[in-house]
This record gives sequence, structure tokens and C-alpha cells, in this order.
Amino acid sequence: MKLGLYQGPPVQGDVEEGFTRVGRMLDAASLAGARMAVFPELFLPGYNQPALHARLSQPLGGAWCDRLAALARAAGCGLTIGWAEREGETVYNAATAFGPDGAIIAHYRKLQLFGQMERDSFAKGEAHAIFDFEGTSCALMICYDVEFGHHVRALADKGVGLILVPTANPAGFENVSRRIVPAQAAAQALTIVYANYCGREGDLAFAGHSVVAAPDGNLLATARTTETLIVTDIAHDVDPALLSTQQADYRETPE
Repeated sequence: MKLGLYQGPPVQGDVEEGFTRVGRMLDAASLAGARMAVFPELFLPGYNQPALHARLSQPLGGAWCDRLAALARAAGCGLTIGWAEREGETVYNAATAFGPDGAIIAHYRKLQLFGQMERDSFAKGEAHAIFDFEGTSCALMICYDVEFGHHVRALADKGVGLILVPTANPAGFENVSRRIVPAQAAAQALTIVYANYCGREGDLAFAGHSVVAAPDGNLLATARTTETLIVTDIAHDVDPALLSTQQADYRETPE
């Protein structure tokens, strides 16, 4: 199965520019054979936009979702994207996966909020999101979540083989995409798609270096620090004997 990963600059609160870019990149990913394209964290309305998160946040199934679903359906390519979700008076750092037909197939709220801005802007999510996509058991995570081994292991224990991760990893933390994400993929023998921003948003610079990490920890695709659309086949031939057996071998520490 081919997947797309979009690394680009934030839309800086310009939601209409965000929709335009999503449509353009979905069309390109579809032409290259991608069945799903992954975009960064809080792509709508932007990550480093605390003044806009509550004001512009939208309900699940609202106008933003309708427009994103229509773009996925028009391109014939699934879409996983981060956005600011409102439920009543509560705002979440959320990600939603749409199928190639535009149907919502998974929705997730970030469990592990990073830094004071996120803690001030958002409530914590409470559950993992696991779904089937074209015969593969998948899950959504957002940025910091994937750095927590127990969350990745919990998904692997439930049979997940592919984790889609919108992220907003800052410059200076390149070790996350270079080392932590491949290590998490290798430890649990699954594939991780990690889609980051590049460029700046206000006083925050982003690291770029988006990656697709295979179950043996090798990188199937990498970006540098500029705007990039990657489409790669996640099928990866590896000797099963070389894959991690941590799931089968794990034991609790004796008391």
C-alpha cells in the first residue's frame, strides 16, 4: 500500500489557504498512487496559534470535516490531518482520518500534551483510536504521544501494524524523527508515518525531517527541512527472524 506524507509550512491561521493546500497535495498524492496522505498536527488553524485554537475550533462532523471529506472524496485519497476540535466548551488537539470516499474512519484526541501552550489550550484525550484501513490495522497518534513506549506497545498488543502521526516537532528535537520514532517502530515491529512541519510560525521554528519508519527500524522515506510531498510503498521485505519479539518476550518486573 502506498502512503503519502506532507511536510510543509504552517498556514499561519489562514484556514482557506489550509484547505487549498490540502486539496492540492491530496490530488498530487492520489496521482502518485497513495491511498492515504498524512498532514501535520493542528494543520487547521495552525500549531503555534493559541489565540485561534479556541476561537476557530470546530465540532467533529462540522464545516471543516465536511470540507476535508469532500477533498478526500474528490481526490480518491484518504486523509489524516490534525485540527482544533471543539466539543461544547472543551477544545482538543485532534486528528481525524478520512477514507478515500470521504467517510470518517477514525478520530483521536491527543493524550500527551506537550508544553504550557498545549496544556493551556487543550483538554487531554482519553483513548487510543484503532481502525482498519484497506486490510491493515491502524492507529492515530499525535506528536508527543509516539515518544511514550507504553502507548506504542499498547497499540501493538492490539494488533496495530501502522501508526499515522501528525506532528509539530520543533527545531532542536530532530532526535525524535532520527532516533526515537525508528526505535519505537523497531521495538514493536510496526510502521510509523511521522508528518511534521518545516519553516517557522511566530517565534517557533520546526524541525522538518518527517519520516516513514519500517518495522525493522529502517527508514522507508525521509524529508529534509523544506516543503515536501512524499509517496512511498510501506511494503518492506525483511526477514521475520530479524524483527523484534518484545511483545512475546515481555515480562513484568518481579516484586
